[in-house]
Amino acid sequence: MLFVPTKIFFTKGVGRHKDYLASFELALRMAGIERCNLVTVSSIYPPGCKRISREEGLKHLKSGAITFAVMARTATNEANRLIAASIGVALPADKSLYGYLSEHHPFGETEKVAGEYAEDLAATMLATTLGVDFDPDVDWSERENIYKVSGKIVRSFNVTQSAEGHKNGLWTTVLASAILLP
Repeated sequence: MLFVPTKIFFTKGVGRHKDYLASFELALRMAGIERCNLVTVSSIYPPGCKRISREEGLKHLKSGAITFAVMARTATNEANRLIAASIGVALPADKSLYGYLSEHHPFGETEKVAGEYAEDLAATMLATTLGVDFDPDVDWSERENIYKVSGKIVRSFNVTQSAEGHKNGLWTTVLASAILLP
């Protein structure tokens, strides 16, 4: 039996606790996905898959359900250490084709920098699949214009959560996730 998702939503969260696992649980709670048995999958945005709001997506979840997710997560217990988790998304103009999701989980990057990197990564993977001619050494802003002008990539965006490590050394976990639904 094949499962091809028809809906997708994006969510993110941050959690802080003295225990590593509990900080992850709190980040899942903030994201609204703590009640699911999450199965991480690779980074394909299914053809024809409709993006829905986080609020609408959470209504479709059932406690204990096996739930497929593309997830980026990072944790630290170092005071003031900057962490981020980002999902980049790139969608083809032709809705019968698949797009890309990318996961990025850096240390020391701001939310903006991490988000742009993840978005760039997803768009570059899609561009190479679609045969878009580009110079990988030019800046993201230039490549983004090339991708969109090609007419083959219609949209890219990112969902990113960042935080600084707790000042007293509590575990801090950030996550960003794409949740795939039937």
